[in-house]
Formats: sequence, structure tokens, C-alpha cells
Amino acid sequence: QVQLVESGGGLVQAGDSLTLSCVSSVSSRSTLSMGWYRQAPGNQREFIASIYSSGRTSVADSVKGRFGISRDSAQNTAYLQMSSLKPEDTAVYYCTSRVDFTVGYEDYWGQGTQVTVSS
Repeated sequence: QVQLVESGGGLVQAGDSLTLSCVSSVSSRSTLSMGWYRQAPGNQREFIASIYSSGRTSVADSVKGRFGISRDSAQNTAYLQMSSLKPEDTAVYYCTSRVDFTVGYEDYWGQGTQVTVSS
């Protein structure tokens, strides 16, 4: 069973930085991509960033320049670096992973970690 465990969320002040971590139970060799989404109360889940097995990254325009994504393949871990945080960044942040099963792929989600930015 694939497990994704997020950590690093918390309460910060506007302008602060925070780094979220997501550890996957699946080897990087079988991971096509890892990414982050967020969901604020009353809003739909929103794409934030992805990193692919090639190393290519994709970051949403809404956070580009403030957020970045990276990975440690040896540790099967993806990171979301967040800086210049704003109150509107307050949300539950979810890690996601696309796992290659040779005959196809499947997407998995973590339980989420809360990020609260106070003004």
C-alpha cells in the first residue's frame, strides 16, 4: 500500500517561510511525479507544484516566485519551499504521487498538513 506522509505545516506570520516535506513509501524509481495541492475552506483543491522523474518542475502561476518544489530521490521525499507567505496561503496542503505500475499508473494522496498564515 502506497503511503504519503506530509509534515512541516504550522502557524506562521505573513512574510515567513516554511518548507513542507512529503515522504513516499514508494521508491523514486517507480514514481513518475510528486506534487502539492492545497485546499482552503470553501474552495476547490488547487494545484500548486509538481516535480517529475526527469527533474522537470511545474509551479502554479498563483505562487510562482514564492514557492518552489524539489526532491531527494534517495529519500523518496518531495519538498515544497514556501516564502513570503500571505494569509491567503492558509490551507490544507496535500502531497500527491503518481506511481508507475508498468501496466499503468495510479495517483495517491497524503492526509494533508495544515498551513495557517496570520496577518
